[in-house]
Amino acid sequence: MTNETNHAVTMDRAEARNTSTPNERQSFKPSGTITTTLYNYPKHPFLLSAEDVAQALSTDLDKGLSTKQVDDLHNMYPKNEFDVGGTVSWYTILSKQIFNAMILVLICAMVLSFGIKDYIEGGVLAVVIIANVTIGFYQEFKAEKNMDALRSLSSPSAMVLRDGKTQVIPNAEVVPGDIVFLKMGDTVPADLRVFEAMNLFCDEQSLTGESLPVDKIIDTGIHVPGTDRLAVTEGEVGIGDRVNIAYATTVVRKGRGRGIVIYTGMQTEVGKIAAASTKKQRKPGRSMNYKKYGRRQPFLGASRRVYDTILKFLGLSEGTPLQRKLAMLAYVLFGCAILLAVVVFGAHRFEFRSDTYAEVVLYAVSLGIAIIPESLVAVLTITMVVAVTVMQKANVVVRDLSALEALGGVTNICSDKTGTLTQGAMIVRKAWLPMSHTYIVHDAQSPSDPKVGRVTHSEEKEQHPRRDHDQEGSALGLRFDLPDEPEIPAETFDDDPEPDAQMTDPLKAFLYSAALCNLATVRYDAPEAKWQTTGEPTEIALQVFAHRFDMGKKALEAQGWNQISEFPFDSTIKRMSVIYDAPSDALFPTHSSIVFTKGAVERILDLCTHIGYGESKLPMTEELKNRVMEEMNSLASQGQRVLAISYREWDGKFEDTPVNEKVESSSASDAPDSSVVNEKISDGGGDSGDSGHDIRDEVEQGLTLLGLAGIYDPPRRETKPSIAEASNAGIKVHMLTGDHPETAKAIAKEVGILPKNMGILSKEVARYAVMKATDFDKMTEAEIDALEELPLVIARCAPETKSKMIDALRRRGAFMAMTGDGVNDAPSLARADVGIAMGSGSDVAKGASKIVLTDDQFNSIVSAIRQGRRMFDNIQKFILHLLTSNVGEVILLIAGLGFRDGTGLAVFPVSPLEVLWINMATSSFPAFGLGREQAASDVMRRPPHDKKRGVFTNQVMIDMLVYGILMGTLTLSSFAIIMFGVHSGDFGNECNQRFSEECRPVFRARACTFAELTWMILLSAWEFKSLRRSMFRLDPDDTSRFPLFKDLYSNRFLFWAVVAGGASVFPVVYIPYINHRLFKHTAITWEWGLAVAFTILFVFGIEAWKFVKRRWNLLENPAVVRGQFHQGEQESSNFPRIDSVNSFREWASVGRRISFSRLRRPSRPTIRHPHSEHSGTNDASAEAGAGAGSQIV
Repeated sequence: MTNETNHAVTMDRAEARNTSTPNERQSFKPSGTITTTLYNYPKHPFLLSAEDVAQALSTDLDKGLSTKQVDDLHNMYPKNEFDVGGTVSWYTILSKQIFNAMILVLICAMVLSFGIKDYIEGGVLAVVIIANVTIGFYQEFKAEKNMDALRSLSSPSAMVLRDGKTQVIPNAEVVPGDIVFLKMGDTVPADLRVFEAMNLFCDEQSLTGESLPVDKIIDTGIHVPGTDRLAVTEGEVGIGDRVNIAYATTVVRKGRGRGIVIYTGMQTEVGKIAAASTKKQRKPGRSMNYKKYGRRQPFLGASRRVYDTILKFLGLSEGTPLQRKLAMLAYVLFGCAILLAVVVFGAHRFEFRSDTYAEVVLYAVSLGIAIIPESLVAVLTITMVVAVTVMQKANVVVRDLSALEALGGVTNICSDKTGTLTQGAMIVRKAWLPMSHTYIVHDAQSPSDPKVGRVTHSEEKEQHPRRDHDQEGSALGLRFDLPDEPEIPAETFDDDPEPDAQMTDPLKAFLYSAALCNLATVRYDAPEAKWQTTGEPTEIALQVFAHRFDMGKKALEAQGWNQISEFPFDSTIKRMSVIYDAPSDALFPTHSSIVFTKGAVERILDLCTHIGYGESKLPMTEELKNRVMEEMNSLASQGQRVLAISYREWDGKFEDTPVNEKVESSSASDAPDSSVVNEKISDGGGDSGDSGHDIRDEVEQGLTLLGLAGIYDPPRRETKPSIAEASNAGIKVHMLTGDHPETAKAIAKEVGILPKNMGILSKEVARYAVMKATDFDKMTEAEIDALEELPLVIARCAPETKSKMIDALRRRGAFMAMTGDGVNDAPSLARADVGIAMGSGSDVAKGASKIVLTDDQFNSIVSAIRQGRRMFDNIQKFILHLLTSNVGEVILLIAGLGFRDGTGLAVFPVSPLEVLWINMATSSFPAFGLGREQAASDVMRRPPHDKKRGVFTNQVMIDMLVYGILMGTLTLSSFAIIMFGVHSGDFGNECNQRFSEECRPVFRARACTFAELTWMILLSAWEFKSLRRSMFRLDPDDTSRFPLFKDLYSNRFLFWAVVAGGASVFPVVYIPYINHRLFKHTAITWEWGLAVAFTILFVFGIEAWKFVKRRWNLLENPAVVRGQFHQGEQESSNFPRIDSVNSFREWASVGRRISFSRLRRPSRPTIRHPHSEHSGTNDASAEAGAGAGSQIV
């Protein structure tokens, strides 16, 4: 944005202010009245210090606003929202209700009825149209409002400081004076005056047009552009040059910081632009500019705009794929209705005599009404609303209704590990310091409480490697009778329990790096009497471990440690660094700055030139690297996430050297000049851009490895059953994690993604079951496609790997759900068929996703899929129910064209209002009830549905024809029996318009047919509770002798809808005037028996067709394809039973030795494997899952 534009925006803002002071703005109270307040800034905040801004807003930089202040400010200011109009336009919804095929047919029928002066019929149709439009409008408007409310649950949030505590609140609740925390990936909630910035870069392209992220500063010295003069007034500097201001809606691309909220809502810079901007984006080719596109363009542009408008009004270009598909179906049926009307006129030879025209039109109206399922759209909308509400209660926020339909077709889930499959509550279990010191945390009950549990120290002694049973057991299955392992000599055990850890210099150096290279906070909240933590779980675990030795970050900084710079964690290089100046009483020299680095072991190890600290410090060699990797694999095989902790001494003070001095590479020095570092950081250094990577590479080299931290994140208890449920449903689960392959493999085994005995997999599948992202990324598409199975676990996963996995799955015809939480995950979430963001993730990730999990749990994904399948099944059921009745009615009326009265006109077996009553009042409520059906017992034992076919599967289409033909045939038969079998085929005259004695047989036959058709449609709703199971035993697992009534009553809405609809037949048949004048039928007697008999035959026919489908497996859904391993299932013994005496003696001897060893050393403390402690598995399963088993110390 140019300076002139910035100045113009500034002047626009100045005009909106009151004239009393230059820096006052208008504030809108909830009532809408305008009052003069509030922003008592002597100058614009970018010209003021943070302290002056805080004073003007009566806030505290260290504690934030108080609760009382927040309440007062909420009453004083409007919500922090852009008032640019609602997201729901009522007139658009109303037009959609009017301009849909169902209502258009009714409108045509109404117009024709009034045209032939049938005012009763036309009046009833008018009432039905108004009622249908009103109900549909109300339901869809309510649904849109509910969706807006649900979207607000996943809208950007802000972390603020109030009453000295951090809180996460919706952006709308932010008020001026709030202290806001910013980190990479956050959306800035309001205009902020930045007062703390650590490599803070914001993307302001949407506001200023600046393509590169802007480096934020905290200083007040803003220069007038193009001069060396400091700005003193607001108009001298445009918004793009106010680099100590972070603007609302911009995105933090890297770094972190804090700021004071100075303007909110429509008073922000973006709010001002949003209020002034009304330009809408049009589709390509819609321009009418003939000068730019030629003389034909105005005509083409106008016609395309009209076309878009028509499609929008008709619902063919908006809504979910299913809604558009059903809208198209509706218009196809509308066309069929017109065609059937032509058929009616053709049956009467297109004779439009004045005395017969009304009769012919009336019959055409009947057919038009019969073919249209008038309540279909309303039922679909309500079903989706119910599904969204149910999923919200299950911690799943649906941001896009299309995701509801897509969930039922998911074939693969690509899930993160931390916080999704696991608890996300990490604890440092082990810390290994070179070369043989191990610190182990025992009895830690809470991941945030450093005072619970104890830390012991041990020195490693001679190790006796365990045999790899998986490898031995996979040798073509030839040898499973494995001899027992050699008994470990007793002298390797120390009879004394492990001593408590004592502080040493190497341990202190390790803790310095773990605590200072860390963004988490750990503090004790005295009023609540508990420990409070903020930050990422991994960093919290390290910070808590440091607090166990009273060496937390805040305590160290209070001792004089001064942070100079920070290189935030970068997922592409998997490390983070900070630079500190040490106090005089620390281990490190004060004349040099200290670089602390932590990250993935492989990445850190490649940067290390030394290992250890103090007297144990050694040059790094290949042998020592191998030793470190062995220790890392040992920790990782126990399911622990392993981080490397390192440091280096900078050559002098980081900020002391002149700025323009050039870095020279030297073998004698492993440190670059700090001046160049500072220069590059000020020019956009950090972890983005070429110069940023250059300076980071200079800083993060020549490191010294201080040790490894083994961090354990226990799997959630519900994860394994959920994975088993997904596997039974034909869904394969993949783990895409940033952890080490061994850690990922151990956790994958524990939750059931991988078998504990890899030998049950084929050699090819087992080879690629676990892969590093680097190996996977190197493979070509042809190589990936040639794999028998795609990897189940990808470790050290980068964002680009997720996108490559999506492409690989898509080439195999898979339909995948992808989880993510970071900014870099946004592309993969957007590309996936169903992007699922974590509620605790970044706002960018949430914006790119279709679903947000508020609890971050994997079982919520499976619950969402279950609800998606339930909704899909229910839509199939009520579509089958509605369309079956339409098919039956159309067959009945088409056949009725052969019934002629004395004047040669066709006599309809059911009148138009009878059809309308059945479609609207009778069958609609059972359809609503079918939409509320609970999930079938086997819904998660079926494979994913075919998304291309959608709800219109072969079974639904054939069932619709079979049941519709059966319904039409039986109702036609009953009408024919009464008319020809009892009344000799005398159809009277003008029986379609009025009642007379000669028309009594026709009216009685109509009444019987009406009752029969109504009952058939109602009972078919009960039958369609299952498309294959008998209505008399819907649940195959039910052992009751006659569970019919229990099964039917399980859906009370459907039950009473059917009962009430069946009972409504009697008053409609018997009430005088209504029966003759409106419905064109009369009271009946013995005909009730015929109606009941044919209804029973209809139920018998449905049951017979279901039996045929079950008996000969017709139209059956394909079975779930079972592979070599069923994910999530509890594995039995991995070894077959060996019926040999030697084998029995060997296994018995193992048992005797184990029992003897337990009796021999009862007091020796046992450190149980983390898997068995947290997941409830026994020691044997923990040993099989981790590869290391329990350790006796």
